[in-house]
Amino acid sequence: QVQLVESGGGLVQPGGSLRLSCAASRSIFAINFMGWYRQAPGKERDLVAVISSNGVTNYADSVKGRFTISRDTARNTPSLQMNSLKPEDTAVYYCRTHLNDGSDYWGQGTQVTVSS
Repeated sequence: QVQLVESGGGLVQPGGSLRLSCAASRSIFAINFMGWYRQAPGKERDLVAVISSNGVTNYADSVKGRFTISRDTARNTPSLQMNSLKPEDTAVYYCRTHLNDGSDYWGQGTQVTVSS
């Protein structure tokens, strides 16, 4: 089992930036893809950004050009740089790691609130 813990969330004004990180309880290998998802109150959990093992990225249309996903090579977990934040980005953000053997791990989430 792997426990994932997100950090970096918080309250930020519109137009501001945050960087989310994800820590794992142990080293992770044979990763198929990793990513970030978010869930706003009353809504389903949606994909924000994913990065494959070979570095291919995919973003939700709503965050393209503003968010950047990267792989923390030391931790082998995903990070998310969020710029030009908007109130509609307010949500709980979850990191996810999916392994080649089908194992799937999620963090417990970190709250991001964009408000003036």
